[in-house]
Amino acid sequence: MKKICVVICAQICLAFLSSPAFAGKCYSPKEVEAEQGVRILSELMVISLNCQHLTPKGQENLYTQYKRFALKHESLFSGYENTLLRFYDRDGENNPDLHLHQVRTDVANKISKDAALMRPDVFCRAYAPRIAKATQMPEPKIRKWAQTVFPGHPVSRPSCK
Repeated sequence: MKKICVVICAQICLAFLSSPAFAGKCYSPKEVEAEQGVRILSELMVISLNCQHLTPKGQENLYTQYKRFALKHESLFSGYENTLLRFYDRDGENNPDLHLHQVRTDVANKISKDAALMRPDVFCRAYAPRIAKATQMPEPKIRKWAQTVFPGHPVSRPSCK
C-alpha cells in the first residue's frame, strides 16, 4: 500500500511540475493576445499583398487598405510587439527581435502556403474580405479578436491560465 501511495504522489507531482502553469515558458493572457495580434497583422499583410492585383474596380487597393489599418492601430500592434519582446527577453531568448521576426515569418509562410495551394482568385475570394472587415473594426473588437485562439491556429507557447 505504501508503494502505491508513493507512486501516486510521484505521478501527481510530475503532472503538477509539467503543467503549463508551472512551466516558465507559458504565456499570460496578455502575451497570448499579443502573439495573436502580431499573427493577425502578419496574416492581413500577406493577404493584402497576394490579392492587391485582384482588388475590384472602384475599390481601394487591398494593400493600401492594409497599410491604413496598420497605421491607424499602430500603437496597439507596437504594444503587442513590445509585450512579446519583454516575454522573450525574460524567457532567455538570445535575440528577442529575431524571435519575433520568426513568429511573423511562420505566420506569413503558413498563409502563403495556403495561397500557393489555391488558385489566386479562389484564395482572394476566401481571404480578401478579412481586410475590409478588419478596417471597420474599432480597437476593442480587434483586441477581442486577438484574445481568441482558434484550434487550428494555436499560439507558439502554452497558456499559463
